[in-house]
Amino acid sequence: MEYSIYKLEFQTGVHFGTGMLNESAYTFCADQLFSALYIEALKMDCAKEFYEKVKSGALLFSDAFPYMGQTYMIPKPMIYVETKEQGISEQKKLYKKMKFISVDNLDGFLKGTLEITENPMRNYGDFFQKKSAKVRNEGETEPYQVGIYYYSEGCGLYLILAYKGEEEKWLAEDLLESLSYTGIGGKKTTGLGKFIFKSAKMPEMLHAYLESKSKKKILLSTALPKDEELESALENASYQLEKRSGFIASSTYAEEWRKKKDLYVFAAGSCFDNTFEGDIYDVSDGGKHSVYRYAKPLFLGVSI
Repeated sequence: MEYSIYKLEFQTGVHFGTGMLNESAYTFCADQLFSALYIEALKMDCAKEFYEKVKSGALLFSDAFPYMGQTYMIPKPMIYVETKEQGISEQKKLYKKMKFISVDNLDGFLKGTLEITENPMRNYGDFFQKKSAKVRNEGETEPYQVGIYYYSEGCGLYLILAYKGEEEKWLAEDLLESLSYTGIGGKKTTGLGKFIFKSAKMPEMLHAYLESKSKKKILLSTALPKDEELESALENASYQLEKRSGFIASSTYAEEWRKKKDLYVFAAGSCFDNTFEGDIYDVSDGGKHSVYRYAKPLFLGVSI
């Protein structure tokens, strides 16, 4: 596989769902990206091609992770690390609280030699709550709040794309370009989620990790093994399960809004000895067409 990296420079605030309207995450998962790109592919009449290339593994992508300038962050690996400075409780607390770690610091983190003095994400962005009002049929207004995250200057999200050949790369780039005008996340009709899509230079260290044949693999996307892969995947694995749910964004699926079937997947940062292919799962529930949930993995190899 070949690899490329892309920055999403957001021109507006974002609302990435957490289950609460008045909250917002500052990252999003690969399944959300797949769903958004699939909708763009339907508009461009290439949904079948896009689906088949992704399902076959010829086109894969990571979750969206933070970048700050030229610093690229990945999820903190779910591996127990014995810090060299055993007596410093503050160091242990910072290790525990970290959600993301820079690619440059990954080796030091895994060896327990990384010294942390402050939260590396402290200047990444700011969260706000916007007050709005909904007018009911009776003419009464009902106030509510929407959680919105704004990235600091020079900060945003990036994606890693894995592809078999130039055809797959061009398809993904065309869809990402189209999505940049539509926006991603919730409340897009109010102008949120718009971004500038840019190809970036892959850091040599990150590329080396992606191509590494090391036994231990860090998951870079929410993913779920097929039934026949599950037992092997769980051997010596350290992981966190995450429930993926949400509503179906289709006007032709049903007369009213319907929820997708819940799917429990491994979260990014989970670690495995044995890799797996995963799949695209149908999470429809009684509607007029299939609804897909992307759950294919992208791995990064490390030595521990």
